[in-house]
Amino acid sequence: MSAQDLFRLDGRVVFLSGAAGHLGREMALALGHAGATLILNGRNLARLEAFAAELARSGIESECASFDMMDSDTVRRFFAARPRLDILINNAVTMTPKSFADVTPADFDSAHRSAVTASFEAIRAARPALTRAAAKWGDASVINVATMYASVSPDPKLYSSPDQMSPPHYGAAKAGLVQLTRHLAAELGPEGVRVNALSPGPFPTDETTSRDPAFAGRLAARTMLGRTGRAAEIGGPVLFLASPASSFVTGAVVTTDGGWTAW
Repeated sequence: MSAQDLFRLDGRVVFLSGAAGHLGREMALALGHAGATLILNGRNLARLEAFAAELARSGIESECASFDMMDSDTVRRFFAARPRLDILINNAVTMTPKSFADVTPADFDSAHRSAVTASFEAIRAARPALTRAAAKWGDASVINVATMYASVSPDPKLYSSPDQMSPPHYGAAKAGLVQLTRHLAAELGPEGVRVNALSPGPFPTDETTSRDPAFAGRLAARTMLGRTGRAAEIGGPVLFLASPASSFVTGAVVTTDGGWTAW
């Protein structure tokens, strides 16, 4: 297999939750340009359809699957009906930024259900299809999208206001997702299904950077590269974990944070 072939996904089907979001869009583009057929998941059908049309103009084949990943019954029915699935990416999360004083138990519940419980249910429901894919290709891949705040705390000094800071229920939920990744890597490894986590760092939106350039500058100064991530830079790590290039990688957390957590 050539170096280029290691990163090709021709003939493979990818399910991507949170597909029309800031980083989800770039994940979809990277996977699609590598030859994958995409199943785009999100709660806003119109947004998904607009993105699917954009992908089609780039020659990328996709379909829309609009439902809430926290609806376990729908998730089970959807994956039970899929004859093919080679790669599952759990990227969606429900989280409302709030200050420490304003966080409620319901916020913790929603974050955990969307990050941990929903990912577990999706993986369990997709397991038969993923196992069949592993038998065909030699492996199948699950990627759980976490965050650097699953392993380190946000620094309050960086944020312009308390309600701008990454809230406690978000990092706590994503830390649970990282541990779930390790557990399921052990569970599914004998079946040839790899399970890894991706841990992005600071990838502010253009809107955030424009609205608060001083904040964006403080984020940039904390990385070893002296800048924040560009959304398109998430594509390479996702493609690596999805492709045969990472065929002996499982139970790992691939950090994509410009060196933030290595200080």
